[in-house]
Amino acid sequence: MSKPTVVLLHGVGLDHTMWEPAAALLADRFTVLTPDLPGHGSRPPVGDGVSLADLADGVAGDIPAGSHLVGFSLGALVAQHLALRRPASAATLTSVSSVCRRTAEERASVLARLSRAEADFPASAAASLERWYAGTGVGPDRVARTRATLLANDTGSFLACYRVFATADADLAPELAGITVPALAVTGERDPGSTPAMTHRLAAALPDCRAVVVPGARHMLPVERPEEFTDSLTTFIGECAHV
Repeated sequence: MSKPTVVLLHGVGLDHTMWEPAAALLADRFTVLTPDLPGHGSRPPVGDGVSLADLADGVAGDIPAGSHLVGFSLGALVAQHLALRRPASAATLTSVSSVCRRTAEERASVLARLSRAEADFPASAAASLERWYAGTGVGPDRVARTRATLLANDTGSFLACYRVFATADADLAPELAGITVPALAVTGERDPGSTPAMTHRLAAALPDCRAVVVPGARHMLPVERPEEFTDSLTTFIGECAHV
């Protein structure tokens, strides 16, 4: 009997390697796919003006029908778009550390981070690492790998994708009710950018969605707390399979 397929979509400026801790825990129960989004990892850079639809279309060919779609941060927006536009691809949808319906203050904050990245990309990457990992138990080797992944980005491509991350939730918001597959929204209690409030907003906006907030965790939940993340995911998928 073949194992169900889980597709893990990474965040902006990252690549498939962010999923290594979680993928190792899922591999015995699932076929795990971790494609790179357009403009990331092994993929060529994308140009200014790239859209959420472009990112979703660029990864859709790597996703078998009926997959359990899991997206982190920007990848969550991509997964939501796929669940809307290509519903046959998704058996379930899990949004990890996802933004949703940013307030004016939240939008100003992310646009300020975009402006800082435009002005000084290396300093912006260092600030991201501090925001993601400060006060966590993530080891220095993993932090160093994340730093190397960030700094390997083509700067223009990163900025174009970050602009999608900073703005696309506003375009998705009116359509979220059209996502009908069972959904999970999960984030860390101490995530300053994809807050528990956003996760509850997303759960309320989707017709069939539960919210999980992991105590004490920050933004890089699948890296910082892979066991708790995979426990939430597998419990959710297992309950959906037995409905």
